Amino acid sequence: MSDPIAFIDLAAQQARIRDKVDVAIAKVLDHGMYINGPEILELEAQLGTFSGSEHVIGCASGTDALGLVLMARGLRPGDAVFVPAFTFIATGEAVAWLGATPVFVDVDPRTFNMDPRHLEASIASAKEQGLKPACVIAVDLFGQPADYPALKDICDAEGLFLLADAAQSYGGALANNRVGSLGDAATTSFFPAKPLGCYGDGGAIFTDDADMADHIRSLRNHGAGADRYDNVRIGMNGRLDTIQAAILIEKLVIFEEELVSRQRIAERYNAALEDVATVPFVGNAAKSAWAQYTLRVADRDAVRARCQDAGIPTQVYYPIPLHRQTAYKHYPTGPGGLPVCDALAADVLSLPMHPYLDEATQDRIIEGVRSAIAG
Repeated sequence: MSDPIAFIDLAAQQARIRDKVDVAIAKVLDHGMYINGPEILELEAQLGTFSGSEHVIGCASGTDALGLVLMARGLRPGDAVFVPAFTFIATGEAVAWLGATPVFVDVDPRTFNMDPRHLEASIASAKEQGLKPACVIAVDLFGQPADYPALKDICDAEGLFLLADAAQSYGGALANNRVGSLGDAATTSFFPAKPLGCYGDGGAIFTDDADMADHIRSLRNHGAGADRYDNVRIGMNGRLDTIQAAILIEKLVIFEEELVSRQRIAERYNAALEDVATVPFVGNAAKSAWAQYTLRVADRDAVRARCQDAGIPTQVYYPIPLHRQTAYKHYPTGPGGLPVCDALAADVLSLPMHPYLDEATQDRIIEGVRSAIAG
């Protein structure tokens, strides 16, 4: 009987660095600064160096990261924030927190990222509905950066803030600019399954705007001012734990090597599956972090069931787009509906992807997927 296949093998990575992680955690336990310990500043500096961002603010999750940026921008009811509907709920959720209106935009059928042409139409439609366009949140789905040059041109023409939701793409790049330096600000998640993940929740915000960075540092700590008991604005408890920062510092040491492995694994999948499925498209200027490896297949649910019977784990991200979820159905969509989001929700299928996927196991996955597609 074959060994079970891990969809994401965090245990293999942990085995590689466990001794270093144990030392890092023990150091935190010894100094006892569990909140705002020295590892926080160390991690923020290393993330800034890696991404080319002047200011990095660690926080409690990728969702909090989005919320903190929008709070710093003073988002309020009546403001429209343009969000792709084919993504995880956090992107729209952070907008709704503040009473603003998420306007759901369709995506490109090849990259799965926000469609700039539909964004333009959605902005015009929102104005006609009496909303005030304020911000665009571009999601780098499955690891590939969105089309930031095109989105930036639209945002500049309309006077909109461009926020990069890089929860899945840290480690990726576009035209030699690394994720974290794209958009007017960027956020990421350190959820354990992400390309760079901790052992709990965590996130970070990236910006070159010093004033915004100071504002966000205050917001993540209850709106604190110079005097810890004089809170100068309404904030939240959005701090990153010191132990998680210590773990991430050790993971950063091997991160570049892991990104190379992810790229190699994606290329092997592409070569083996491009004749039976629609394999991921990555633009010439883009480098994906390969948070997920996602195919488009006909009769997806049947293919997935046959994979399960063969012992091949798969996942579906995302079977219900945001504009069709119960709590978000009442929010507006761009004109013409979101046909690409709906189509993707019906036919995407993600395969095991992690840096420790050996060729023999990957070949077993490929064989099982090809057989499942053939029926």
